[in-house]
Parts: sequence; structure tokens; C-alpha cells
Amino acid sequence: MLRSTLASQGSPVYSVAWGPDSDRILYTSGRQLIIKPLQPSAKVIQWKAHDGIILKVDWNSVNDLILSGGEDCKYKVWDSFGRLLYSSLFLDYSITSLSWAPDGEVFAVGSFNTLRLCDKTGWSYALEKPNTGSVFSLAWSADGTQLAGACGNGHVIFAHVVEQHWEWKNFVITLTKRRTMQVRNVINDAVDILEFRDRVIKASLAYGHLVVATSLQCYVYNSGNWNTPLIFDLKEGTVSLILQAEKHFLLVDGAGLYTFSYEGRLISSPKFPGMRADILNAQSVSLSNDTIAVRDKSDEKVVLLFDALTGKALGDGKPLSHKLEVVEVALDHCGPSNERKIALVDKNRDLYLTSVRHLGREPKICKIGSMVHSMAWNDAANILCGVQDGQLTMWYYPSAVFTDKELLPKTLYIKDGSEFSRAPHIVSFVGTKVTLRQGDGSLVYSNVPPYPALLHEYSASARWEDALRLCRFAKDQSLWACLAGMAMANRDLDTAEMAYAAIRELPRVQYIKFIKEQPSKESTLAHMLMFSGQVQEAEATLLQAGLFYQAIQVNIDLFNWERALELAVKHKTHVDTVLAYRQKFLQKFGRKETNKRFLQYAEGVEVDWEKIQAKIEMELAKEREKAANASVRSSGVLRR
Repeated sequence: MLRSTLASQGSPVYSVAWGPDSDRILYTSGRQLIIKPLQPSAKVIQWKAHDGIILKVDWNSVNDLILSGGEDCKYKVWDSFGRLLYSSLFLDYSITSLSWAPDGEVFAVGSFNTLRLCDKTGWSYALEKPNTGSVFSLAWSADGTQLAGACGNGHVIFAHVVEQHWEWKNFVITLTKRRTMQVRNVINDAVDILEFRDRVIKASLAYGHLVVATSLQCYVYNSGNWNTPLIFDLKEGTVSLILQAEKHFLLVDGAGLYTFSYEGRLISSPKFPGMRADILNAQSVSLSNDTIAVRDKSDEKVVLLFDALTGKALGDGKPLSHKLEVVEVALDHCGPSNERKIALVDKNRDLYLTSVRHLGREPKICKIGSMVHSMAWNDAANILCGVQDGQLTMWYYPSAVFTDKELLPKTLYIKDGSEFSRAPHIVSFVGTKVTLRQGDGSLVYSNVPPYPALLHEYSASARWEDALRLCRFAKDQSLWACLAGMAMANRDLDTAEMAYAAIRELPRVQYIKFIKEQPSKESTLAHMLMFSGQVQEAEATLLQAGLFYQAIQVNIDLFNWERALELAVKHKTHVDTVLAYRQKFLQKFGRKETNKRFLQYAEGVEVDWEKIQAKIEMELAKEREKAANASVRSSGVLRR
């Protein structure tokens, strides 16, 4: 029964493809490509895609990219807005077939006596010349390892994807046949051959372990011993993604997500409403030792966060929401779980950083970069690298944005992008080596200094003397800036003072000296929060400790006059102090009072600077006495 006629036109429709959510259709019309939404009122996108008639299109549900090929002897890759991402050179014959692999990492292109395997970015991995005539149609197996083609001479051609490579530190692993891998140690040239019962579908090599998923089983190898793998059976055959962390790994298949330990024990299996595990990829899922982050497909502004050990949603179960659609997520790998950070790249290619665990309050999402096309965390320290506006940028200490925003640009290390070709993509960031894949498919390696990772190690173990020695030895301003941020985050004021002095931040050095002179712990903590720009938290700390004058003074120093008056009235203290400072402020600028509340209280309160100074002195003396008593009490407890 005919439901509806989607389009009727003068030229033949040679190829049709469904959109990822089955709510749009892509079809050909001569040299044009047309994306038609199924809603009658929605806008149709149409553009000229080729110089000849388009014969074949395909649209992948995982990466949302479009393929087209035609009689102009070219194949092209587009995004879903019709922007050209890649165009091939002129080939010998018309493109008669093309097809995405299910996971969206590679695609196949067929023409006369030609079969080509290409990366999702367009460059060609392999070219075969079978004597079959034109390849008219291509279809992949569900696991993406095999390909079938319908040929012009009446034959069906079968192909298997082999020769994939995995690299980690001194190991290079190659899939030589469908069921055989070769492991080569480049240090001593030792070679091991790994045999499998079934064909290999996916593999991953990191953190000293090789995880291999075949059609029925999962093999876990330790890089210290390639002879005795740990083997366990898989429920679902087609594993589409493997992610590794230091303590465990994540398998994604058609049925869900599963976290396993390297001993083969199932740790957790996170579940959420509307879960579609088949369209998850490395950009939309991230794993660390304690957290799993998944971008929600139903609302791409939302990132779901789960505890890796229990599979339950973190905190109160409320997901992380961003103001724009998120295209890539990445969790850092080091440090305690309560300091876990997540980096997000949104649709505008802006890079943001936020905490994963935020107790009760709204998460603070801070922008740390723009025009970021690819990013990766280091495996051994919380250093972030990204391809930013054609340059390779290192954020030596991204968390500096939470302690001192103005410090962040000083912690960057930027490498000129002239050595890279168009659109490089970061493959991995292990130790001091960044591996990038260029637009033409070649791999380039870039080394970064080893000092920042050492500095992170010293900071984590509170070895501040060693950290200072390292910075003096390296004589690098970005290292001093990192040390300043780390010391402030860990509340080591002496180290922070020296580090800020080294980068000539004199106002901050003076403020740190002022913090050190505070009479009580509460005042010190409040001013450190002020230093980081957390005004409300600083005020709450002082009020909780009963230091009402200090809370009022903080607001006076920030010219938050109304809040200062509100606190003074509420706690029935220092109303005259607020009015006096307000008068002084207005006199300095030659202005008159217009605020009704201040006018109202000014009528009944007399301003006497001598009395006010005496009151302030009394408040500070009381605070010093209270702090002294507290320290005596605590030392008494220690002695007992």
C-alpha cells in the first residue's frame, strides 16, 4: 500500500539512503544531491555534488557522513549539512558502487575491475584489481570484517579486511590473516604469532594489554607474556568498539556496554533510556578508571556519566548538560576519582572542561580552547593535547582554569602546524609522543617535553621542593605557571608565591602574602576561594564560621554594596562600616547617593571613622584569639 510519494522529478533516482535516525532521506537527481526530511514542513537541502551524473550514495548512522560517487570518476565525502570534507582525484572509470562499513571507520568503493578500501576521511588504504567487470553493489557483514560485491560478469566477489596495525610504546601488532596476528617488539625485534579460533573483529592495545574480540570470544593478553591469554565467551557476536583504561576495559556491542577487568571479570553494564549501543563510537564514549561518559544520542547536548565500578549514574543521576550539541567527549585518566575532569568539544568546535563529580552544586563548565578539531588526554598525566586552528596545542595543566583563569594561557605549549598537512587527527598521546594521522593517511609523530608529566607526578605526591628544583632547572615560564596553579589548587601558599613571582605576577604574589597573614583557617580558606573567583563559596565559608565582619568586608572590597548592606542588616552588625565605605567611595568619584536602601539607613546611623576602626580591630583580635584557642585545643588533643 503506497504510503506517500516523497519526490517526483524529471531525472531518474539512481540511489537512495536513509539518514541516521530514519527521519531524512538522501537521494540523487542528476548531478545534485537532495536531503529530504520526512516532516512535510521541514527544509529540503540540495546542492550540486558532482560534474557528472551521481550513481551511488550512502549515509552512515555512526559518524553521520555521506558518500557519493558518479560518472565524473570521483568519490566524495560530505557532512550532513552538505559541506565537502574530501574529494578524490579523477579515477580511471565511473564509480558504480560504494558502501560504509557498519562502524563508520572505513568505506569501500567499486568501479570497473576495481575495488578500493578507504578511511572515513577519504584517503585510500588499499586497491585491488579483480577481473570482474564493474562492481555494481557492495554490502558489508554486520561485524565490518567482510565485504561482498555484485559484479558485471555475473560473479559475486568476497573480500576480507586485513593488515590493520596497532601501536603502543615498543610493540607493533599487525593482523596478517583473518585469524592471525603478528606481535613485534621493536626494541629487540622479537616476533610472536597469535592464532585465534574465529576471525578477529576488533582489537585494542594500550596500558600493557592487548584486547582482541573475535566473533565468539574475547582474548586478553598481557604485554609481558604473549603465550597465555585470558579467554572468555561473548554473549553478542559483533563487538563494535573497545576502549581501555589502566584497570579495566569497555566492550560495546549491539546489546549494550560492558566493563570488564583484565582478569575477564564483568564489573558493570551501564544502562540508560533510549540506549542505542550500535551507533556509539570512540568520539561519543570515554572511559577512565572510575567513570564512563556517553553522549546521549536522543539529545546531543547531554553527556551521561556512570560509575565504572557499579554501572549506576553518578551523583544524583542528573546528566551533564551543555548549551550546544557535543561532538566529542574525553575523560582524563590520572588522579583521584573526586578530581576527575571531562573535556568536551561542541558543534562550534569550542573545547570545554568541567568536573565529573560536583557535590550538589551546578557544574562549572569552562571554555579552554576554540577551533579544536581533535583532542586526546595523555595516558600518564592529566595533560591535554589538541589540534587547534592548524596548530598542535598542549594544555600542560588544564585544571588551572578552575583556580586562576588568567593563568591558563601561560600553561600552553604550541607547536607550529606547518609540519602537518591539512586536517591532522590525533591517534594517541602516550608518554611524550603524540601520534597524528594526516589528511593523506600518513602518520606523523611529535614529541613534547618530559617535564610537565614529572611536575604532575611531584604535585600529586606533594613533593613541592622537587617541583621547584625541576622548574629552576628547566627555566620554562609555562612550567612555573603550571606549578603556580597546582600549588594554589593544593593550598600550598609558599610554593605558589615563589611560582607566581617567577612569572612576574606581582599582584597575585601580594594577595598570597595577604592570605598568609590571615588570623584564622576559615579566613585563609575564604580568601583562597576568592583568589579562584569563587565569591559565593568564600562568603558562605565566612558566614558559617561566624565571621560576619569578614564576609561584609569581602563584599565591600568587591563593591557588592547591596549584598554588604544586606548582610550587615541581617546580622545586626557593621551597618555603619558599610555606610562609611560607601560614602568614601562616592566622594572619591564625586557622586551623590541615589540608592533608596542606603539613603534609608544613612538617616538613623552616624558614621564615625574612629569608632569603625576600633570595631574592626576588635573583630580581628577576636578572630586571632579564637584561632589561637583552636590551635591550643588541637595541640592538647595531639599530646593526649
